[in-house]
Amino acid sequence: MNRQDFLLNGVKISFHHQQKIRTLILMNTVKNQQLFAIRLSLVIGVLMLVGKWYAYMITGSAAILSDAAESVVHIIAVTFAAYSLWLSYQPADESHPYGHDKISFFSAGIEGGLIILAAMFIIYESVNKLVTGIVLENLDVGTYIIFGASVINLGLGGFLVWRGKKSNSLILIANGKHVLTDSWTSFGVVAGLMLTQYTGWLPFDPLVAIAVALNILWEGGKLVRQSVGGLMDEASPEIEKKIHAVLQEETVKRGLHYHEMRYRDSGISVWLEFHLLFPKGTMIEIAHADSTEIESALTNALGQNTHIITHLEPYEDHDEIHPEELKH
Repeated sequence: MNRQDFLLNGVKISFHHQQKIRTLILMNTVKNQQLFAIRLSLVIGVLMLVGKWYAYMITGSAAILSDAAESVVHIIAVTFAAYSLWLSYQPADESHPYGHDKISFFSAGIEGGLIILAAMFIIYESVNKLVTGIVLENLDVGTYIIFGASVINLGLGGFLVWRGKKSNSLILIANGKHVLTDSWTSFGVVAGLMLTQYTGWLPFDPLVAIAVALNILWEGGKLVRQSVGGLMDEASPEIEKKIHAVLQEETVKRGLHYHEMRYRDSGISVWLEFHLLFPKGTMIEIAHADSTEIESALTNALGQNTHIITHLEPYEDHDEIHPEELKH
């Protein structure tokens, strides 16, 4: 048994299969964490929706209406996000040979678009109240309800973004940012309601709603921009830095070289390929073992599902095979 193998219940398991087992365990753990987070977001979102619409019904506040409308959008978005998360983990098939990961970017774009629509609705309703007249009541009770909702959403949004970044899930990050936007919206509404109660000037309510809507519009635009960038395979400086750091360390200590590194972030997975240059005459078994160890180091460093293709080449003949590439 070589240095890369071990025995499991009397059966020799190769290093290559060890890595497959570790990757499967990692994927399953991350998947369960992501599913828990998105379900939590959906449950809390429903509770927030009920509370905010009740607050609007007893107050007639345009600012609270804006917050409630945002919650409606959140429920629709998180439902689609939950479906997208499930679909992203479905295995590759004949019509999708690279899997379904990129639904993550589509989901983020849908969420951003819904946020933009909510902002436009809020602005319309607020302007309408400024024109037709403002009638408010029970502002104290409404303020308490919205403040409580904003605190809960602040905690939930922070958790979703943290979990999304840790598991590299754009779906969770987008949903978390949406919840955080909802939270800041609620805090803004609370401020507007307090100003309205303190000054007695009713137009404060719809004016605050318009200001909140503009902020929502900005956040929705950023999500759409991020979605387009992902669908176009936009580079990620953070991921690229990690890849180069690992490749540099692993190749130097083995006396190897690498080049032609390319990658794409599909939302929950990273697809990576590069050329690995070996001294001429290196046995294929040794080259394969080294490349497998380097791939393992990359997977561990990225901390997510990673698909790696390594092209093995002899270093001495490289200038004859790829003469132009040596100039870069």
